[in-house]
Amino acid sequence: MAEKAKKGTDDEKLFAFLCYLLPIIGSVIVLATKSERGQLSIYHAKQGFVLAITWIIACILYGILAFIPIVGWIIIPLIWLGLVVLWILGVINSLSGKMKPLPVIGSFGEKFKF
Repeated sequence: MAEKAKKGTDDEKLFAFLCYLLPIIGSVIVLATKSERGQLSIYHAKQGFVLAITWIIACILYGILAFIPIVGWIIIPLIWLGLVVLWILGVINSLSGKMKPLPVIGSFGEKFKF
C-alpha cells in the first residue's frame, strides 16, 4: 500500500516538473486531466502557466528594450537571469514536492480558478 502511495506522489512530481519543462503544454495536459491529478501538479500547472506568460512579456520587452542603447543592454540580461532563476526555483519546488509560490510572480498563479 505504501508503494502505491509513493508511486502516486512520484507521478505528481513528474507532472509538476512537466509544467516547468514545457510550461504551456505541460499546464494544459495537467489541467485537461485535472480529475486524475493531485493538488501538487495542479498547483505547479498554475505556477508554470504564470511563468510562461512572464516569458512572453519578457520577449515583448526584449523587442522594445533592444533598441535602447546601454540601458536596454543592461536590463535585458537581468530580466533573462531573473526568469532563469524563477524557472530553476520552480523545477526544484516541483521535484521536491513543495507547493511554494515563485517569488514576485507566484501570487498571480494562486488567483487562477482552473
